[in-house]
Amino acid sequence: MAGPQRPQIVLFGSSIVQLSFSNGGWGATLADIYARKADIVLRGYYGWNSRRAIQVLDKIFPKDAAIQPSLIIVYFGGNDSMGPHSSGLGPHVPLPEYVENMRKVATHLQGLSDTTRLLFLSCPPVDEVKFRETARYFFMSNSFLFCFIQARQSKSSDLSCKNSEVFSELVRTNELCRIYSEACVKLCNEMGIKVIDLFTAFQKHDDWLTFFTDGVHLSGPGSNVVVEEILKVLKGADWKPSLHWNSMPTEFSEDSPYDLVYKDGKTTINASDWGFHRAIQWD
Repeated sequence: MAGPQRPQIVLFGSSIVQLSFSNGGWGATLADIYARKADIVLRGYYGWNSRRAIQVLDKIFPKDAAIQPSLIIVYFGGNDSMGPHSSGLGPHVPLPEYVENMRKVATHLQGLSDTTRLLFLSCPPVDEVKFRETARYFFMSNSFLFCFIQARQSKSSDLSCKNSEVFSELVRTNELCRIYSEACVKLCNEMGIKVIDLFTAFQKHDDWLTFFTDGVHLSGPGSNVVVEEILKVLKGADWKPSLHWNSMPTEFSEDSPYDLVYKDGKTTINASDWGFHRAIQWD
């Protein structure tokens, strides 16, 4: 592990977390904002639900670890909220079980240390039309591959597709997202955990349908809203020490004769906290 030791901020969740370093994602933006202040650690898992999360809590967050995170940002719920499949397979988790799973996640993380802080993100809305279009395009652009796999599985030389779809029906609606989002917010309020209601935060913006790349996963503008909401919570929290980026010390920030020279030719300019490169000047 590279030193010096910095506070650790862990992003834990499903694909909205795993992809948070793509397409101007919120994880990458946090890593930039917290440069030389804290390490952003990615623990995101595409397609996961809360059932899978509770299975690996001890592996990802062992209670006997020498160093525990300063902050854990948790997101699960989008996959849980998908409609159930008749086979019993798939990511759907019934609402009461989802709530209890998230309670288990929170309880485990609260037990890591007295200084580990938690911030949960609730399920955002989806662009239902774009999501259905993306699912159809995904099949069309990969149709030969899926036909080949299907033929191999049936041990046939016939590469003609037997089905017109790759997936069974994918049920992902804003009504389901709302229900699971509200349940997450209610649980966090009961447990005294800070939470961001993404379902509501997104829809405060008239252009919220532009917040997705495929109807579900976040575009740059969508990620910017997530960052804005996270920073708002961290700035207002009464945690000691503060975990808001502007209140945290910058690593190796002392003045140096090797810095750029000021116009007087006698002093140097400390660039440790320069942020003018950012398109958005974050609060």
